[in-house]
Amino acid sequence: MKKLILASGLLLLLTVTACQSKHKQGSGNLEHKTLTDSSIVKIIPEYAQGFKITYTDQACLLDIQDPQNKESQSFHYALVPRGVEAENIPADYTVIETPIRSVICMTSLQLSNFIKLEELDAVVGITSTRHLFNKKINDRLKEGSIHKIGIEGNFDNEVIMSVNPDLILISPFKRGGYDALKEVGIPLMPHLGYKEMTPLGQAEWIKFVGLLLGKEDKANEQFAAIKKRYNELKELTGRVTKRPVVFSGELRGGNWYAVGGRSFLAQLFKDAGADYFLKDDERSGGVTLDFETVYSQAAGADYWRIVNSYQGKFSYNTLKEEDARYVDFKAYKEKGVIYCNMRERPFYESMPTEPEVVLADLIQIFHPQLLSGHQPGYYELLK
Repeated sequence: MKKLILASGLLLLLTVTACQSKHKQGSGNLEHKTLTDSSIVKIIPEYAQGFKITYTDQACLLDIQDPQNKESQSFHYALVPRGVEAENIPADYTVIETPIRSVICMTSLQLSNFIKLEELDAVVGITSTRHLFNKKINDRLKEGSIHKIGIEGNFDNEVIMSVNPDLILISPFKRGGYDALKEVGIPLMPHLGYKEMTPLGQAEWIKFVGLLLGKEDKANEQFAAIKKRYNELKELTGRVTKRPVVFSGELRGGNWYAVGGRSFLAQLFKDAGADYFLKDDERSGGVTLDFETVYSQAAGADYWRIVNSYQGKFSYNTLKEEDARYVDFKAYKEKGVIYCNMRERPFYESMPTEPEVVLADLIQIFHPQLLSGHQPGYYELLK
């Protein structure tokens, strides 16, 4: 009878079906619950279109796909509590034990989620350190607990194998070079926050990372605060009658790089009470234009948004020296250039998880009467 009781207890212990074991606050005891238990904290995407989650008895099934292209390749993972032998996992799902203990991030946007969650101890590798502001990451790079693993298309597999992370987050629709990484035998998982078409959709990938880390509570709480503030600010511009027009980008090698009217940036301008100069363009990704096309549509625009990493003091004279035709834009003549220098501000490592700050920056510029006292986080009018 004692053996039967012990066996039953062991079976109960192994029937853990949350995406990670839950720890009671203030004690070392574990709570073991099934995913059908209403007290289990779940991740439910509201705005993000790039990942979906299905909770089963023994795993979280995670489906990832390019939110800009529903016909693109999809990726499937089964998140299983560490140490649990899950059964009935669909054949096309890669099993990932959670919570993950170590990860390599390929982009600053991925890294921004770990920064926001204050979970940088899990990050053991990154690609570029260009314009990296975060003190903890820089300190960990110096002490050797975070390693540089090369850049896309030219990864250092020896370094990657030496740090041996549980997971590598990738951006499969960028430059790539991931085929060589597959030989390392470490699971690769796409993080497609950069493909989201709305600011809140991009910010919601903090839940995706929270799910991997077993920090669902924290991720849900932080996103709820982001969403609340963003929507409060958005309401301020709901009744504006005069909507300024704004365009974006600069000439690079004879081409003007912008984004389409169904993009993250176009939505951000709309929520801030402005009209993007390509608002009727149906594309959601990057758009390459010539100067004449941009000038024909943006010559009379009120504002011009520029983000770069200029070394030195960027000014209206700088723009004039870069291309004398810039002076013909209304936004140049009337000092309507909205500027962010990535050498001075943590644009990519923080901005994705702070859309409410970016929105406030823009509202203060477009409609200063609606928002007073805000200290710019990223964008200011060029002086």
